[in-house]
Amino acid sequence: MDMKRNYYEDIRLFSSGVTFFWFVLLMAFLFFYPFIFKNYYVYMANYIAINIIVVVGLNLLVGYTGQISLGHAGFYAIGAYATITLMTVAHFPFLLALVCAGLIAAVFGFLLGLPALRLEGPYLAIATLGFGLTITTVIGRIEMLGGRQGLHAPDLIIMGHQLGTDRQFYYLVVIITVLLVVFARNITKTKVGRAFIAIRDAHIAAETMGVNLVLYKTMAFALSAFYAGVAGGLYAFVLRFIEPELFNLFLSVFFLTMAVAGGLGSVMGPIAGAIVLSFLDLQLRNILSIPYIGDWLRHLSASYFSLTGVSNIQFIVFGSILIAIMLFEPLGLYGLWIRMKKYWRTWPF
Repeated sequence: MDMKRNYYEDIRLFSSGVTFFWFVLLMAFLFFYPFIFKNYYVYMANYIAINIIVVVGLNLLVGYTGQISLGHAGFYAIGAYATITLMTVAHFPFLLALVCAGLIAAVFGFLLGLPALRLEGPYLAIATLGFGLTITTVIGRIEMLGGRQGLHAPDLIIMGHQLGTDRQFYYLVVIITVLLVVFARNITKTKVGRAFIAIRDAHIAAETMGVNLVLYKTMAFALSAFYAGVAGGLYAFVLRFIEPELFNLFLSVFFLTMAVAGGLGSVMGPIAGAIVLSFLDLQLRNILSIPYIGDWLRHLSASYFSLTGVSNIQFIVFGSILIAIMLFEPLGLYGLWIRMKKYWRTWPF
């Protein structure tokens, strides 16, 4: 009988030979990915990997601790602006600037976590929403941060090598993403992760059993903000130019949608949600160029709507996906994966 005898067995990266095999296969695929696909798909992989970092961190807050957040675009913006500013003004190397930017975002996350001690549900959502909107407004008024004109990212040099293309930047993004995902997975298996889950399930009972609500709620916000800050710093170098309007309300909703669509309370769920919805996001931006569908939308908009409104079709699609998941599969894409595993495990009976 396979019995666990201590908690350290929970944080083993490979629980079996099968897990090790698929992990090696995944790493091999990620390594050869830039050699197989065109440059646009390498850019897409960078974009997806950055969203995975944000959503995995958001899942630690929403999925494991049960604290809602509609302000993660604010942490994302802090990470992006702090990384560029530390590199251009303080002359920090990129990796140090990225970590420091994540820590700055974590400080803001800690401060935002303090109201979470007294707010819950929609009240907390409104508080975090206000934070996200305030951050972009404040950034737009600071001249050192470029104001409304935005900032250009400097040249990216790592250990003497300039990473000037998406292909060169790809490996750095993937390595950071894998490390942060593994760290988040291990966090959920430790004392901290069990405290998060206890707070989510019954915070009064958790406090009665000795869980420090002040410590772990603020820690969840800080940790989640750190992930968003690191992702924002990477995103600045994917775009090479940032401005306050990029970090709007829709971005926060988009992050939350990815976490919910993938499946809260798991690590693989948000990853799946980030992959699927990030891919859809990039495709829907050019929806008019899709054969047949684009022509149909042009005809529809010419008859009933304005052509400029077609670019917002992604909002309708994402909203429809979220509603469908809530109605038919509350566990999200991860729930579908669980069903598939159960089906094939008992097939054909």
